[in-house]
Amino acid sequence: MAPSTFKLNTGQDMPAVGFGTWQAAPGEVAAAVAAALKAGYKLVDAAYCYGNEDEVGQGIKAAIDAGYVTRGEIFVVTKLWNTYATRVELGLDKSLKALGLDYVDQFLVHWAVGMNPEGNDDRFPKLPDGSRDITWDHDHTATWKAMEALLGTGKVKSIGVCNYSVPYLEQLLKKATVVPAVNQIENHPSLPQQEVVDFCKAKGIHIVAYSPLGSTGGPLMKSEPVLKVAERKGVSPGTVLLSYHVARGSTVLAKSVTESRIKANLEIVDLDAEDMKILNDYSDALVRDSKLERYVYPPFGIKFGFPDKPEGRSMPNGV
Repeated sequence: MAPSTFKLNTGQDMPAVGFGTWQAAPGEVAAAVAAALKAGYKLVDAAYCYGNEDEVGQGIKAAIDAGYVTRGEIFVVTKLWNTYATRVELGLDKSLKALGLDYVDQFLVHWAVGMNPEGNDDRFPKLPDGSRDITWDHDHTATWKAMEALLGTGKVKSIGVCNYSVPYLEQLLKKATVVPAVNQIENHPSLPQQEVVDFCKAKGIHIVAYSPLGSTGGPLMKSEPVLKVAERKGVSPGTVLLSYHVARGSTVLAKSVTESRIKANLEIVDLDAEDMKILNDYSDALVRDSKLERYVYPPFGIKFGFPDKPEGRSMPNGV
């Protein structure tokens, strides 16, 4: 049996499958979140940057009011956005207000980036040339110290990071009092990020995988090894790609606004050693041939320390 939860370094049980809310269209999010909680999801993943936390909160409230779940049964995650990297508690408070909650189960640093808190937009400030208004002297380890301080407020139950490479994690851990509970990363057979997964496992940091199908439209759904495993198991390619993460010991975020697909995405199957070998051989070949596919990489212009993205500008306590 595939595990339904994973134990975090905080002692919390984190569901193996979560409901993602990125790129969900306005007006569809609340109903989708309520449908997901009704279908049996217990983990809801949100972010200030997505601009839909109010709808996520409405969906949670609707599900609680309908008796599908209680607040204590749900694991709610949201994320600190770059424009609040120096105003961490304010960023959290804005998210809590939008969500209509007095605490979240997990609060994550969305990217190891600072952006101008007094720029021309609350979320995506830009310079006159159209580039992102980056705070180039930003130190991500200082943001982490402010995240640690939140643990005493009762407003967060755990803290973690997203999109952290091994070098960035190494720098963070040198300064950290609290080890991140999770590192949420883009992860799928076309971008296994094995070095990050292995490092996090060694440090007791749980991996949460986003964009498990590759990206919008799911290009991985048509890849030969995924289709081969799907045929072996008698399940859909989507089920294979979600189950791959649980077999690796990671939580996976599934996203849909269609009720039938929301339900289908909860169906995790056990992938055996042969199934995983087929998928891992595919990943290994992409690594060998330098053909990894990273679908989510905003134009920050920063060198984050990912082997497949060597370009960018170095930052304090970065690479």
